Amino acid sequence: MRTLNRVGALSAVAAAALLSAPAAAHATAPGDNGTVKIHDATTGEELRKNEPHVCEFYLDAFGFDSVQQVSWHIEAWAPTAAVKGETVKSGAITLDGEGHGRTDDMTLPDGHYKLFWNFQGEKGSAKHKVFWTDCEDEEPGGGTPTPSASEPGSETPGEETTEPSPSPSTSAGEAAPSSSPSTQGDAEGDLAETGNGAPVGLLSAAAAALLGAGGYLVFRRRRA
Repeated sequence: MRTLNRVGALSAVAAAALLSAPAAAHATAPGDNGTVKIHDATTGEELRKNEPHVCEFYLDAFGFDSVQQVSWHIEAWAPTAAVKGETVKSGAITLDGEGHGRTDDMTLPDGHYKLFWNFQGEKGSAKHKVFWTDCEDEEPGGGTPTPSASEPGSETPGEETTEPSPSPSTSAGEAAPSSSPSTQGDAEGDLAETGNGAPVGLLSAAAAALLGAGGYLVFRRRRA
Protein backbone atom coordinates (compact mmCIF):
# COMPACT_ATOMS: atom_id res chain seq x y z
CA MET A 1 0.00 0.00 0.00
CA ARG A 2 2.78 2.38 0.84
CA THR A 3 4.36 1.73 -2.56
CA LEU A 4 1.09 2.47 -4.35
CA ASN A 5 0.62 5.69 -2.43
CA ARG A 6 4.11 6.84 -3.31
CA VAL A 7 3.58 6.02 -6.97
CA GLY A 8 0.29 7.95 -6.99
CA ALA A 9 1.87 10.99 -5.36
CA LEU A 10 4.76 11.03 -7.80
CA SER A 11 2.36 10.70 -10.73
CA ALA A 12 0.31 13.68 -9.51
CA VAL A 13 3.41 15.85 -9.10
CA ALA A 14 4.67 14.89 -12.55
CA ALA A 15 1.29 15.68 -14.14
CA ALA A 16 1.15 19.08 -12.46
CA ALA A 17 4.66 19.86 -13.61
CA LEU A 18 3.82 18.90 -17.19
CA LEU A 19 0.69 21.06 -17.21
CA SER A 20 2.42 24.13 -15.80
CA ALA A 21 5.56 23.90 -17.91
CA PRO A 22 4.05 25.18 -21.22
CA ALA A 23 2.45 28.14 -19.48
CA ALA A 24 5.69 29.05 -17.72
CA ALA A 25 7.65 28.69 -20.94
CA HIS A 26 5.18 30.91 -22.79
CA ALA A 27 5.29 33.59 -20.10
CA THR A 28 9.08 33.75 -20.05
CA ALA A 29 9.75 33.29 -23.76
CA PRO A 30 12.23 36.02 -24.70
CA GLY A 31 11.66 38.36 -27.63
CA ASP A 32 7.89 38.40 -28.09
CA ASN A 33 7.08 40.70 -25.18
CA GLY A 34 6.57 44.45 -25.27
CA THR A 35 4.93 47.08 -27.41
CA VAL A 36 6.05 50.16 -29.32
CA LYS A 37 4.17 53.47 -29.65
CA ILE A 38 4.35 56.58 -31.82
CA HIS A 39 4.61 59.65 -29.58
CA ASP A 40 4.41 63.35 -30.33
CA ALA A 41 7.64 65.09 -29.37
CA THR A 42 5.81 66.94 -26.58
CA THR A 43 4.33 63.76 -25.06
CA GLY A 44 6.02 62.29 -21.99
CA GLU A 45 7.72 58.96 -22.64
CA GLU A 46 6.09 57.41 -19.57
CA LEU A 47 2.64 57.55 -21.23
CA ARG A 48 1.67 54.32 -22.96
CA LYS A 49 -0.62 55.78 -25.60
CA ASN A 50 -0.25 55.73 -29.36
CA GLU A 51 -0.54 58.97 -31.33
CA PRO A 52 -1.09 58.22 -35.02
CA HIS A 53 -1.17 61.90 -36.12
CA VAL A 54 2.04 63.79 -35.38
CA CYS A 55 4.51 66.36 -36.69
CA GLU A 56 7.78 65.93 -34.77
CA PHE A 57 7.75 62.53 -33.08
CA TYR A 58 9.74 59.70 -31.49
CA LEU A 59 9.38 55.93 -31.01
CA ASP A 60 8.70 54.72 -27.45
CA ALA A 61 9.06 51.05 -26.42
CA PHE A 62 7.66 49.35 -23.30
CA GLY A 63 7.79 45.90 -21.67
CA PHE A 64 10.45 44.26 -23.81
CA ASP A 65 13.14 41.98 -22.47
CA SER A 66 15.94 43.49 -20.45
CA VAL A 67 18.64 45.13 -22.60
CA GLN A 68 16.74 44.16 -25.76
CA GLN A 69 18.50 45.09 -29.01
CA VAL A 70 16.11 46.57 -31.57
CA SER A 71 16.41 47.64 -35.19
CA TRP A 72 13.63 49.63 -36.82
CA HIS A 73 12.76 51.24 -40.12
CA ILE A 74 9.92 53.39 -41.47
CA GLU A 75 8.44 52.91 -44.94
CA ALA A 76 6.37 55.30 -47.06
CA TRP A 77 2.83 53.96 -47.22
CA ALA A 78 -0.29 54.32 -49.36
CA PRO A 79 -2.10 56.47 -50.24
CA THR A 80 0.54 59.22 -50.11
CA ALA A 81 3.67 57.20 -50.96
CA ALA A 82 5.25 57.81 -54.34
CA VAL A 83 6.74 54.31 -54.00
CA LYS A 84 4.97 52.14 -51.42
CA GLY A 85 7.39 50.28 -49.16
CA GLU A 86 10.32 52.64 -49.74
CA THR A 87 12.39 52.99 -46.54
CA VAL A 88 12.55 56.66 -45.55
CA LYS A 89 14.19 56.37 -42.12
CA SER A 90 15.86 53.64 -40.03
CA GLY A 91 17.85 53.15 -36.84
CA ALA A 92 18.75 50.90 -33.91
CA ILE A 93 18.35 51.10 -30.14
CA THR A 94 19.25 49.05 -27.06
CA LEU A 95 16.55 49.11 -24.37
CA ASP A 96 17.25 49.50 -20.66
CA GLY A 97 17.07 46.86 -17.91
CA GLU A 98 13.29 47.21 -17.74
CA GLY A 99 12.80 46.76 -21.47
CA HIS A 100 12.05 50.45 -22.06
CA GLY A 101 13.63 52.91 -24.45
CA ARG A 102 12.95 55.78 -26.81
CA THR A 103 14.52 57.15 -29.96
CA ASP A 104 15.54 60.72 -30.63
CA ASP A 105 12.91 63.12 -31.99
CA MET A 106 12.53 63.01 -35.76
CA THR A 107 10.43 64.47 -38.59
CA LEU A 108 9.21 63.29 -41.98
CA PRO A 109 7.48 65.06 -44.87
CA ASP A 110 3.70 65.15 -44.51
CA GLY A 111 2.26 61.78 -45.46
CA HIS A 112 1.30 58.22 -44.44
CA TYR A 113 3.97 55.85 -43.05
CA LYS A 114 4.42 52.40 -41.49
CA LEU A 115 6.91 51.53 -38.73
CA PHE A 116 8.54 48.07 -38.61
CA TRP A 117 10.10 47.13 -35.25
CA ASN A 118 12.47 44.13 -35.23
CA PHE A 119 14.35 42.79 -32.22
CA GLN A 120 16.80 40.07 -31.32
CA GLY A 121 15.13 36.75 -30.46
CA GLU A 122 11.69 37.60 -31.89
CA LYS A 123 9.53 34.54 -32.59
CA GLY A 124 6.88 36.05 -34.83
CA SER A 125 6.71 38.86 -37.37
CA ALA A 126 7.97 42.37 -36.67
CA LYS A 127 5.82 44.68 -34.60
CA HIS A 128 4.46 47.56 -36.66
CA LYS A 129 2.48 50.78 -36.47
CA VAL A 130 0.93 52.98 -39.18
CA PHE A 131 0.77 56.74 -38.68
CA TRP A 132 0.44 60.12 -40.38
CA THR A 133 2.69 63.16 -40.23
CA ASP A 134 1.08 66.54 -40.77
CA CYS A 135 3.01 69.67 -39.81
CA GLU A 136 0.75 72.26 -41.47
CA ASP A 137 -1.39 72.54 -38.32
CA GLU A 138 1.75 73.15 -36.24
CA GLU A 139 2.66 76.46 -37.94
CA PRO A 140 2.30 79.69 -35.92
CA GLY A 141 -1.21 81.03 -36.19
CA GLY A 142 -2.78 77.56 -36.38
CA GLY A 143 -4.00 76.29 -39.66
CA THR A 144 -5.79 78.08 -42.55
CA PRO A 145 -7.13 81.54 -41.69
CA THR A 146 -10.89 82.01 -42.00
CA PRO A 147 -12.23 84.88 -44.15
CA SER A 148 -12.79 87.96 -42.03
CA ALA A 149 -15.93 90.06 -42.07
CA SER A 150 -15.98 93.03 -44.42
CA GLU A 151 -14.62 96.23 -42.96
CA PRO A 152 -17.09 99.09 -42.68
CA GLY A 153 -17.04 101.04 -45.91
CA SER A 154 -15.26 98.28 -47.84
CA GLU A 155 -16.63 97.01 -51.11
CA THR A 156 -17.24 93.43 -52.11
CA PRO A 157 -16.21 92.68 -55.71
CA GLY A 158 -19.22 92.36 -57.98
CA GLU A 159 -21.55 94.33 -55.72
CA GLU A 160 -22.84 97.83 -56.26
CA THR A 161 -22.54 100.39 -53.52
CA THR A 162 -24.61 103.52 -52.95
CA GLU A 163 -22.80 106.74 -52.07
CA PRO A 164 -24.22 108.40 -48.92
CA SER A 165 -26.09 111.67 -49.29
CA PRO A 166 -23.94 114.70 -48.27
CA SER A 167 -26.73 116.17 -46.16
CA PRO A 168 -30.13 115.05 -44.90
CA SER A 169 -32.88 115.47 -47.48
CA THR A 170 -35.34 118.29 -46.92
CA SER A 171 -38.85 117.51 -45.80
CA ALA A 172 -41.76 117.57 -48.21
CA GLY A 173 -43.08 120.85 -46.81
CA GLU A 174 -39.80 122.78 -47.23
CA ALA A 175 -38.65 124.33 -50.46
CA ALA A 176 -35.11 123.73 -51.59
CA PRO A 177 -33.04 126.93 -51.72
CA SER A 178 -32.42 128.29 -55.21
CA SER A 179 -28.85 128.47 -56.47
CA SER A 180 -29.45 132.12 -57.62
CA PRO A 181 -31.85 133.76 -55.17
CA SER A 182 -34.23 136.44 -56.58
CA THR A 183 -36.34 138.98 -54.68
CA GLN A 184 -39.92 139.98 -55.30
CA GLY A 185 -38.81 143.48 -56.32
CA ASP A 186 -36.66 142.06 -59.05
CA ALA A 187 -39.62 140.20 -60.42
CA GLU A 188 -41.74 143.38 -60.51
CA GLY A 189 -38.92 145.37 -62.11
CA ASP A 190 -38.68 142.82 -64.87
CA LEU A 191 -42.34 143.40 -65.67
CA ALA A 192 -41.86 147.23 -65.82
CA GLU A 193 -38.96 147.10 -68.28
CA THR A 194 -39.49 147.14 -72.06
CA GLY A 195 -37.30 147.35 -75.09
CA ASN A 196 -33.85 148.32 -73.98
CA GLY A 197 -34.77 147.82 -70.33
CA ALA A 198 -35.22 151.59 -69.36
CA PRO A 199 -38.05 152.29 -66.83
CA VAL A 200 -41.19 153.77 -68.52
CA GLY A 201 -42.04 155.96 -65.49
CA LEU A 202 -38.69 157.79 -65.58
CA LEU A 203 -38.97 158.53 -69.31
CA SER A 204 -42.50 159.91 -68.90
CA ALA A 205 -41.44 162.21 -66.05
CA ALA A 206 -38.47 163.56 -68.04
CA ALA A 207 -40.67 164.24 -71.09
CA ALA A 208 -43.23 166.11 -68.96
CA ALA A 209 -40.49 168.26 -67.39
CA LEU A 210 -39.09 169.22 -70.80
CA LEU A 211 -42.54 170.11 -72.12
CA GLY A 212 -43.26 172.24 -69.04
CA ALA A 213 -39.96 174.12 -69.34
CA GLY A 214 -40.53 174.77 -73.04
CA GLY A 215 -44.04 176.09 -72.44
CA TYR A 216 -42.82 178.46 -69.70
CA LEU A 217 -40.14 179.94 -71.98
CA VAL A 218 -42.66 180.50 -74.78
CA PHE A 219 -45.09 182.19 -72.35
CA ARG A 220 -42.39 184.65 -71.08
CA ARG A 221 -41.31 185.58 -74.60
CA ARG A 222 -44.88 186.38 -75.57
CA ARG A 223 -45.33 188.70 -72.56
CA ALA A 224 -42.08 190.41 -73.27
